[in-house]
Amino acid sequence: MLRDCVVLAVEGTHASGKTTLTHALAAWYREHGIHVATVEEPARRSPFIEEIVVHGKGQFDLECEVDLFAAQLSRQLRTARQHTMIICDKTVANVLAYARLVLPAPPGSREAASLDAMEVFCRAWADVYDAVFYCCDRFSQHQIGDPYRAKVLELQPAAERVVRSTCATVGQKVIDIPPNMTTADRVRWIDARVTKLGIFASARTAPMIAAPREGL
Repeated sequence: MLRDCVVLAVEGTHASGKTTLTHALAAWYREHGIHVATVEEPARRSPFIEEIVVHGKGQFDLECEVDLFAAQLSRQLRTARQHTMIICDKTVANVLAYARLVLPAPPGSREAASLDAMEVFCRAWADVYDAVFYCCDRFSQHQIGDPYRAKVLELQPAAERVVRSTCATVGQKVIDIPPNMTTADRVRWIDARVTKLGIFASARTAPMIAAPREGL
């Protein structure tokens, strides 16, 4: 929780349905009277990533990864100020995981020291998330006209391992979403878990969420 704001996150690799689910969850809670906002991942708005992916200049470097880490954190903090709930498209641990995947970091280098510092912060920050739900599905990564997705086509199997291991290393608990569900079923499944965990009972200013439908 950030101040009085409930913080949920949707985790997983790219092309696992995180963004679709994040927006669907926000719509669900909005319909139930919750003042909610999404926190989008910063990569698609990053000038560093735009240079690499769109203009073909440079490569993933320390400055790029630190900017993504800071942007993910800053967006969560700023969005939480004005809402009862935020739903984050990934956690800061995810940003660290991808940084470790793409960034050469020889022992003793500034890169290695910076990634280690990010890890320490992620460990301290893990309990800010009231619940983190992990998307276990993998959808097609081939989307015509999407240069961002094309840039990481080959990373998904490795990313799955690194994201999972990074979350475990920093103590970021995740709740696996059963695979092969529709987005609507995922939303209702998550809402049932949020209710069961009593997350909103700890939010002093938050209204209670309507009980999930029978059979969920």
